[in-house]
Amino acid sequence: MFFEFRQYTIFPEKRAEWVKYMESVVIPFQVSKGMVVVGSFVDEEDANLYYWIRRFKNEKERERLYKNVYESPEWKNEIGPHIGELIDRKLIVVKRIVPTPKSVIA
Repeated sequence: MFFEFRQYTIFPEKRAEWVKYMESVVIPFQVSKGMVVVGSFVDEEDANLYYWIRRFKNEKERERLYKNVYESPEWKNEIGPHIGELIDRKLIVVKRIVPTPKSVIA
């Protein structure tokens, strides 16, 4: 099992719109396709940073879920295009992290 920790830089003055879009559209859509979203966070000090975490059993599952989500017509035609209006895609940071034995989210 591993987690995907994602950091997005939101365009100025777009945080409220971004969080609403993530929580009402992006996350529910991805969950409906099988993704496990562990959390959604805003940075306490930087109004332009957003974080979220997804969990995967293994690489094979991640590949299957990525295909289900990112190759779907809904993502390509509706959801994905709007994301580029709210975040700077060039600044996306994705880290794969593995929990240690004492991690409570493992």
